[in-house]
Amino acid sequence: MTMRPCWGIVGLAALAACGGADRRPGDLRGVTLPAPLAKPEFTLTGTDGRPFNFRQRTDGYTTLVFFGYTHCPDVCPLQMATLGAVIPKLTPGVAQRIRVVFITTDPRRDTPQRLRSWLDHFDPDFIGLTGDSATIARAQEAMNLPTSVVEPPAPGDSNYTVGHSAVIVAFTADDESHVIYPTGTRQEDWAHDLPRLVRARWSSR
Repeated sequence: MTMRPCWGIVGLAALAACGGADRRPGDLRGVTLPAPLAKPEFTLTGTDGRPFNFRQRTDGYTTLVFFGYTHCPDVCPLQMATLGAVIPKLTPGVAQRIRVVFITTDPRRDTPQRLRSWLDHFDPDFIGLTGDSATIARAQEAMNLPTSVVEPPAPGDSNYTVGHSAVIVAFTADDESHVIYPTGTRQEDWAHDLPRLVRARWSSR
C-alpha cells in the first residue's frame, strides 16, 4: 500500500523529538508531541448505524484513535491485531478505561456492517466509525494528521488502495493527546504504556 500521506507523520515525529520540556508520566515508549492536542469534537456513524459524537462518547477514557480501512493489506490489521492482543491481558481496571476507535478512510466500501464484522476479528469492543468524506477529513486535520488519499487502480483493476496516516493517536482522560504510536509499536511497548496512560495526569492547562 502506498503511504504517501505519511510524510506528515515523519515531520510530526521529528518535531516531537525536538520538542521542549518532557511531561511524560514515567517512561512512555510512544512519540511525545511537542504540544498537547485537544480532543476534537465531531459526529460520525457507529457500527449500529447511529450518530456517534466522538468527544462525548469517549469522555473520561484513554482513547486510541486510528484512521484506516478494512481492505488495507498490512498496516490497519497489524495495528488492530496488536491492540486486540494486548488489551485483554491488562488488568480489568485498566482495560475498562480504554476505548479503541477505528475511523474508516474508505467510507465508500466500509459500511457500518462491514466495519463491525472486520473489527470483531480483533475485539468486539473496538468502536468503528464511518460517515461522509468531508467530516472524516476534518477529523484527520483536527488531529494534525494528513488527510487520506485514494490511489487510482491499475488499468483493468477495479480494486483500489487508500493512502493514510499510520499512527495511533492516544488521548488520555484529560481529553488531550500528548503521545502518538507509529506502526510497528510492539505488544510489549503497548503493555508497558497503556496502564501509564490510563493513570496519566498532565497539567498543561
